[in-house]
Amino acid sequence: MAQHIHCIVSDCHYYAQGNLCKANEILVATDAFGEKQPDQIDATMSSQYTAEQAGTCMATCCKSYVPKGSNMTTQDGVKKMS
Repeated sequence: MAQHIHCIVSDCHYYAQGNLCKANEILVATDAFGEKQPDQIDATMSSQYTAEQAGTCMATCCKSYVPKGSNMTTQDGVKKMS
């Protein structure tokens, strides 16, 4: 069964028609973790970190965001769809 990641952040490079995320890998983290990390932290590094409890969906973020039109699509070394 195909998995779909739904996204409504239209200024992300991986955003696609139908509110879909076209990144091959994503990293979802707590806001507290995301606020302390540079943009380069992403899916390939996930095994280096300890899982945290968010407590609520409002305390989570997607660390795979890349601004649409930017040259940051290979920033983290993950081969993502363009």
